[in-house]
Amino acid sequence: MTFSTSPRLRPSSDAGQVAGTATTPLVDPVDLAAVQARLLSWYAANGRDLPWRHIADPYAILVSEVMLQQTPVSRVVPRYEEWLRVWPDLESLAAASFREVLLRWQGLGYNNRALRLHRCAVAVTGSATTAGTRARLPRTLDGLQALPGVGPYTARAVLVFAHNADVAAVDANVRRVLTHELGLPHDLGPKDLQTVADAALPRGRSRD
Repeated sequence: MTFSTSPRLRPSSDAGQVAGTATTPLVDPVDLAAVQARLLSWYAANGRDLPWRHIADPYAILVSEVMLQQTPVSRVVPRYEEWLRVWPDLESLAAASFREVLLRWQGLGYNNRALRLHRCAVAVTGSATTAGTRARLPRTLDGLQALPGVGPYTARAVLVFAHNADVAAVDANVRRVLTHELGLPHDLGPKDLQTVADAALPRGRSRD
């Protein structure tokens, strides 16, 4: 993805430091609007048609995100669809044995991901049983990150793709695009990068 314009970085308020807080954005709002328009246009023309793009089930989104960690999309798609046929919800996955889960995970690599996903289902289902409710993933960032194996990116991705929440899920690709499009320093810290990503997110369009 390449574009021709280069947004204006706001000057740092302190020598040797990059300014970047909720009240002092790194980039001009006009530049953010231009970048938003270009990226949305690019996605409309080039976005891949993937099965998890057509659903809003938090559990299925979580499964896809965990599978996509360090595994190519081409290998994930058929395994993702098979997984959901066998375990369509948190309760059914929680009822499975570790052995069954690992057998279904074969070929995806990094088996600890499967075990963490299973532990997550067990934790959510256990809490729901205690409360007398149906097992559902939390709808808050803190609640999701409190679950086994769910880090900041995965938690944000679930909120984005399941709830279209106005949060940015920042991975290496997002860092690369924002750095290029906004002329950001390559060594920008995670906290400042997250601030920029959240500001650059078109409200109500996080799934795009």
